[in-house]
Amino acid sequence: MPPELVIFDCDGVLVDTEPASNAVLAENLTRHGLPLSTEDCTRMFTGWSMMNVEQEALRLGAMLPEGWIAAVYAEEFAALKRGVPAMEGIHDILDRLDDAEVPFCVASNGSEDKMAITLGQTGLLPRFEGAMFSAHTLKTSKPDPALFMAALDAFSVPANKAVVIEDSVLGATGAARAGIPCYGYAPHQDGADLATTGATVFKDMSELPDLLGL
Repeated sequence: MPPELVIFDCDGVLVDTEPASNAVLAENLTRHGLPLSTEDCTRMFTGWSMMNVEQEALRLGAMLPEGWIAAVYAEEFAALKRGVPAMEGIHDILDRLDDAEVPFCVASNGSEDKMAITLGQTGLLPRFEGAMFSAHTLKTSKPDPALFMAALDAFSVPANKAVVIEDSVLGATGAARAGIPCYGYAPHQDGADLATTGATVFKDMSELPDLLGL
């Protein structure tokens, strides 16, 4: 039987933003005294809110100016506006959910402005109108389960009747803490880190309809 609500992460699940975003972050942090590669940032910060990235970068010795979050977001948004693709197969997944009358939403550690850019240019934004939950707006971030709890409350769905689709350990941990079953999307790795949170790992979006009982 399908769930009563599907909660998607945004970056790396709906849209393939991680390469562009982490390249910008690596260049910025290197410029501010913390030399990191794109691969370093991908490994260290995938799924993180920018508030938490700032705290960790400062702890590691970066010399970040006042207003750094707004500045790095501006650099990231400029890169994202040059174009990011939707994840392969995601439009079909949403079509299948619509056909089954299963509601869905997005819960992201990214800002609503960022989601407007990335979802907007891929044709996904109208499908999530009124169903976007941002750590930047709600002043919380995964793995705090509060982001997911806000989505459950908005749709009046109990945790055990929803599912979360995540690609990061932080997100999958947040889902576990909220008591929501999680499917961990791992297209480029074995997903062992996601499995440690209790997530059911899948490698290709074509697997998701069966997992969701569609």
